[in-house]
Amino acid sequence: MYISVKKLLSEGKIAQDVTLKGWVRTFRSNRFIALNDGSTIENVQVVVDFENTSEELLKRITTGAAVEIHGSVVESQGKGQSIEVQASNVIVLGDSNPETYPIQPKKHSFEFLREHAHLRVRTNVFGAIMRVRSVLSFAIHDYFQRNGFFYVHTPIITGSDAEGAGEMFRVTTLDAKNPPLTEEGKVDYKKDFFGRETNLTVSGQLEGETFAMALGKIYTFGPTFRAENSNTSRHLAEFWMIEPEVAFLDLDGNMDLAEDFIKYVLKYTLERCREDIEFLNTRFLEEEKTKPQNERSTMSLIEKLEFVINNNFKRVSYTEAIDILKNSNHNKKKKFQYIIDEWGADLQSEHERYLVEKHFECPVILYDYPAKIKAFYMRLNEDGKTVRAMDILFPGIGEIVGGSQREERYDVLIEKIKSVGIEEKDLWWYLDLRKFGSAVHSGFGLGFERLVLFATGMSNIRDVIPFPRTPQNAEF
Repeated sequence: MYISVKKLLSEGKIAQDVTLKGWVRTFRSNRFIALNDGSTIENVQVVVDFENTSEELLKRITTGAAVEIHGSVVESQGKGQSIEVQASNVIVLGDSNPETYPIQPKKHSFEFLREHAHLRVRTNVFGAIMRVRSVLSFAIHDYFQRNGFFYVHTPIITGSDAEGAGEMFRVTTLDAKNPPLTEEGKVDYKKDFFGRETNLTVSGQLEGETFAMALGKIYTFGPTFRAENSNTSRHLAEFWMIEPEVAFLDLDGNMDLAEDFIKYVLKYTLERCREDIEFLNTRFLEEEKTKPQNERSTMSLIEKLEFVINNNFKRVSYTEAIDILKNSNHNKKKKFQYIIDEWGADLQSEHERYLVEKHFECPVILYDYPAKIKAFYMRLNEDGKTVRAMDILFPGIGEIVGGSQREERYDVLIEKIKSVGIEEKDLWWYLDLRKFGSAVHSGFGLGFERLVLFATGMSNIRDVIPFPRTPQNAEF
């Protein structure tokens, strides 16, 4: 059996015989291999007896090569490590051509690494990001399972548009060049595989609600898709969503749940990924130095994480937020791209970040939004113009969570569905929930990649998912 580099560095004993397997990061002076196997950000130094190693083998030990090392643990003579491995035998398991291997031991731009997404995880930055992503995923399940939630797998192929935005990817088996047509000249989806028009899901929420109204507390965690032609650093066409739904929970309870959940998963990850986050913290600080003084973060990555974990989120109504933005110097001096001049405006990322980073200087929960700018399923307030919606805003990110108390009244929901042009027959099963044992219930959606973005201090969402899907890009 071979031992992982992580276990060796934490438990290895002097004179212990070990077998290691991993990839060569660097090979110096025909003698020193920096070996990494992905289990930790740290490399282990392997010392090769070059005088008793064939020249042919030495030439094959190149950056990127997969090797197997047999040797003995010895006290390190170099700086930065307490132990190293004196190799008795080196076996090259997979050669790497130094002329063509793109991930050489030097600094690469993130744009370059996205073009080599199949290899970028071998770098320190992306290895750290993906280990953090893995631990965050587990923390999410851990939180919900500890708190009595049931994990539900909602459909990826759906006939409903939960967001009502219409930006969905179509799923079809019809001939793209010559689809069957109705007498009116429209595509005849009755002859499609499912007998109706279907799409990739934008949310598992509606189906999740059906399970919450039977199991009490449920969550989904799966891929979702948006055909939004947006090439920003915050948008993906394919991403992962966490969506809890809870029966008998109102908006206040929903805000409590979301805040507690975020604090738990970030604390869990910070404790278990300390080495990786400390490395990413150093990278974050170096990156900040390249920005103009007025755009630099006032906190390090670790300070931001600890700030969120240890402080209460500020809760502010949409109406109060609009007043703050409208009367701000940023707005008066037209520093916002989108000027706030009236109640009812749909807040942009620049407004959300201003509230978090400039005004309150802490995470913010906005609630009670205008009904006209929110989805049909959100509960209408007694004023008839706002809904029981809530968004959580984070520094550097803007909106990270969107949720609401759901509309549980059948007659009100019917009217809202009609007003947005959704056919009643398309959501008959969703309406049934309001006819048979309806009750107050709430939930929220959290874009997983935005959470990873915050936890790692990265600035582009394409760098926190293994293989990003964006407009004009479905490589790998």
